[in-house]
Amino acid sequence: MKWTDSLEIAIALAELHPEVDPTRINFVDLMDWVMSLPEFEEDQSHCGEKKLEAIQQAWIDEVE
Repeated sequence: MKWTDSLEIAIALAELHPEVDPTRINFVDLMDWVMSLPEFEEDQSHCGEKKLEAIQQAWIDEVE
């Protein structure tokens, strides 16, 4: 998985953190959680606010 795989990441996060409201997560925690996914292959230097926003929105869409 890479930073651009927002839907795949969102599905994994929704499964791992079902109790979390994705509208309330801060980007620091979101980045840490993404990087801790076992299938995740990129490092922090390739991350940016737009990628985190895309992941967050995909997660919101996934839980709705």
